[in-house]
Amino acid sequence: MLVVDDQAVVRAGFAAIIDAEPDLAVVGEAGDGSAALRLAEQTAPDVVLMDIRMPGMDGLTATRLIADLDSRPRILVLSTFDLDAYVYEALRAGASGFLLKDCRPDDLLTAIRVVAAGEGVLAPAVTRRLIGTFARGAPVPPGVSGALERLTSREHEVLLLIASGLTNAEIGERLGVTVGTVKSHVNALLAKLELRDRVQATILAYEIGLVRPRGTVDSTSDAR
Repeated sequence: MLVVDDQAVVRAGFAAIIDAEPDLAVVGEAGDGSAALRLAEQTAPDVVLMDIRMPGMDGLTATRLIADLDSRPRILVLSTFDLDAYVYEALRAGASGFLLKDCRPDDLLTAIRVVAAGEGVLAPAVTRRLIGTFARGAPVPPGVSGALERLTSREHEVLLLIASGLTNAEIGERLGVTVGTVKSHVNALLAKLELRDRVQATILAYEIGLVRPRGTVDSTSDAR
């Protein structure tokens, strides 16, 4: 994976934590977005650990460009600020999730593995605050209304549970189905909505009002 942060000490710390794991390896380090883009093109990492506020090309721009590379690396944003607007924009630009920099090493490693496996990660303590702050009043993206109508009743239910922060296992337990069945529903709704992962699904659910900022489901919505 690629570690991107403008502070050398921070990069070294993250790299040491990652390289200590037998199934993880750091293939490069970058101090700004431009260097990160060059290294991502050269090394095709599976995951990019991305800072946001950096001199030169910032992490937001770098996230958008790296997410569009043919190698399609997954991007995990680390932020010092739990209400940083740039983090929300990075998720929209293609990042697969974010954590705060003061997270525990075990949480960081878990997030890296989850993102590498194709899932999304949002810091639970700030998810609703972040999305609620920056998604309220956002216009519904073109084509979303029609796509929502193509969702089955169960896919719509799974979308709401994803946006509420439940894992696949928790959704399966709630609905009385297997994790494999949940994964099938998740894959189907992501394809119909043309979304990259469950992080973007969560953001969309907040944007269109399916889930309220304080976590209450919009009972007036009956889209299927």
